[in-house]
Order: sequence, then structure tokens, then C-alpha cells
Amino acid sequence: MRTNIVHIGAGELTYEIRKIVTVGNKLEALGLKTSWENIGDPIAKGEMVPGWMKEIVAKAAMDDASYGYCPTKGVLSTRQFIANQVNSRNKAVIDSEDILFFNGLGDAISKIFGFLKRTARVLVPTPSYSTHSSAEAAHAGTRPLTYILDPNNKWYPDLDDIEKSVKYNPAVAGILIINPDNPTGAVYPVEILEAIVEIAKRYDLFLISDEIYQNIVYNGINTAPLSDIIGDVPAITMHGMSKEMPWPGARCGWIEVYNRDKDPMFSQYVDSILNAKMVEVCSTTLPQMVYPEIVSHPLYQEYLQERIERYNRFSHIAYDCLKGVKGVLVNRPTGSFYMSVCFEDGALNHRQRLPIDNPEIREMIEKLVGVPGTEKDKRFVYYLLGSTGVCVVPLTSFASGLNGFRVTLLERDENEFIKIMNTIAESIRRYLKS
Repeated sequence: MRTNIVHIGAGELTYEIRKIVTVGNKLEALGLKTSWENIGDPIAKGEMVPGWMKEIVAKAAMDDASYGYCPTKGVLSTRQFIANQVNSRNKAVIDSEDILFFNGLGDAISKIFGFLKRTARVLVPTPSYSTHSSAEAAHAGTRPLTYILDPNNKWYPDLDDIEKSVKYNPAVAGILIINPDNPTGAVYPVEILEAIVEIAKRYDLFLISDEIYQNIVYNGINTAPLSDIIGDVPAITMHGMSKEMPWPGARCGWIEVYNRDKDPMFSQYVDSILNAKMVEVCSTTLPQMVYPEIVSHPLYQEYLQERIERYNRFSHIAYDCLKGVKGVLVNRPTGSFYMSVCFEDGALNHRQRLPIDNPEIREMIEKLVGVPGTEKDKRFVYYLLGSTGVCVVPLTSFASGLNGFRVTLLERDENEFIKIMNTIAESIRRYLKS
């Protein structure tokens, strides 16, 4: 074309979590039975939505109001409900005007990063959830700026690395926290969160905290939502319905804005996000309408607790299956429903492989891993898929220089889950010896 129409950050938009599905689908067409451990969709893994929850949604669907537009910021009664929940547990002052709904957090993330000044950067964790790291990199037109999550210290943020990254890069305007974390499954103690808040305050930054797994915490970790400890630092926290209820197909999430009155530039930035949403008119009405009734239902906490206990149990199973495997570093998850496993330095090379009996599948995998520049962990992940049908996600696809993979804890059948974890463990042993 006579004019370049490609966005400067187009090459930074990657999402291996779904990209690998295309490969898996082709392999299934060749007769491979696949265990989809790549994506955090509880429904796809067989989670049964309770009848009482479906009845609430069905009743709302009979209300004509659920088919119309809602206010740009979201259904007022729902925003008031959320503000009351926040204010009831801490001293943070928030009202319905500080809450803005989106069509899922992917929509929110796109706008939060997309409406930053191009030269203003947000420091994101590494490994980092792909939607965040890709959006930050795309807005800047270059690689994401990252701080270390340390696999040798329970995947906790490296506070010294955060401080240095902020101190020596004046372009950094904000810090992203994902707590509980995706992809590692880590949950951060309050003192670590407080330290990050203190850094933000000292360097005049704002904070973004993705808390969509806020209520899926186990193994006795003491954490807190950012709103409980934010003080007077400007911040945006992110929440949604897709994981906890779970209703990923609702595409319903929201942000809560804290301390916008403390900084006029931050306030102007928040206004730009609101104006961008106003151009779209609003987010989907029905999920917003039912949210307060669902989470207030007398059976909701019981339902959520049953799921949390299952993730807790499966986190122990996964850890026990993989902790004794030589060549990998494993941390037991304490929140969300993911676990990340690292290969030790030097454990992987470009000659290793797993046996694949089907010649068509073998040819396809070897072609995929033969692409120049293929990461070593991606090579393992594709051989694992082709050899066993177990589909996980390479850790390097999460803006990380570490080789490894992420797996979910979502399989409902405990015997099947044990089988999958043992298959991964044995495949690692065979791969590293090959």
C-alpha cells in the first residue's frame, strides 16, 4: 500500500494460550486425543454451573431491561453494591462513580494501556499474563518493561529489581501487580504488596492491580486486595466474573479507581478511559444486572469454597507429581488455578525430542519446532502435545526469558488429573534424557 497501515506495536500482540489450540485441533483431526491444559476456562473443563445461578440469569433474561443499554459506567445499582462491598472492609473511600464496567478484562486492559501516552511505560511482571504484557508492549511499540518474579522464592516479586527498574528508567509511570498471579499461581503476602505501594509513592507512580482471582486463595497465604493498603497512591484495580463465578462467556469485568483526586494528570488519564468507553456506549447489561444477586445468594460461598478446596487439593497433587523430577523447579500454587514449572538452566537443547508413533503427527511437530528461533520450551511443549496429547503453554510466551510451561488445575476428575500430571513428569524425564 502507498502508506504503511500497520500499527507500530502490531508485532507485540501475541497469545500463545489460544494459538496452540490451532495446532491441537489439527492434531485431533489426525486422531490425537487432547487434554486441554492450556486455557483457564473452568466451563470448558467441565465445571457445572449451579442450577440456582442459572435460574437467576434466566429470570433476568425475561426482564426487558436486560436487553437495553445501561449507563456507560455500568448498571448503577451494581456499581453501588460493589462500592459498598469495598467500603465495608477497609478505610478506602470509593463510590459508584469510581467504577467502570467493560466487556471482560481484555477490553479493560486494552484501554488502560492503549490510552497511556506512548512514551509512558508500565512495569509488568515476568512471567506475565500475555494480555497485559502484549498490550503494554503494543502501546509502546517495543518489548515490555518487566520486573522479575523469582521462581527460587515462591514466584514472589523481586523488590530490588522493581526499585532499580523504576529508579533508572524515568519513562516508567506505573507498576502492574497480578495477585493472585497468572501464570505462576503465586499469592503475594501483604508485606510485599505494601513494599510495592511504598515504591510507587516514593517515585510518584500509579499502580494497576489485576485481582480477578482475588477470592481464589488457598494454602494459608495472608494477602489483601490493593484497596486495603493503597493509602493515597493513585491506582486502578481490575475485577471480573469470568473466573470466580465462573462465567467467562459473559465477558464482564470492571475497574475500580482509587485516589484520582490526588493527581490531576492521573484523573485526566482516567477520563480518557471513560471517554473511550463512552464511544462504545456501554458494556453488556445482563451480567451486570445479576452480579449482586448471585454473589449474595446463600449458596454462593459454599459453591466457591468447594472449588477452592478442589484447587488446593489438586495443587498438592501437581506439586507432588513434579517436585522430584530432575531438571525442573516447581513451586506449589497458592491461588488462582495455574502452576508454572521452570526448567533448570542448561536442561533444554534443540536436539531433544519425544517419540511420536503417528508419522503425520510427527512430521507436523518436527516442522513446527524446526522453525528458526523457536524457543526451547516451546519445542518441549509441542513434542509433549504430539507425543501424549497433553496441551500446556510455554513459559516464554508469558514475556519471560525462563524456559518452562504453565498448566491449569481445572480438570475435575481427580484420577484423570493424576494421570495427566504423571504423564507430564514422565515426559520431562524422557525428554531430558533424549
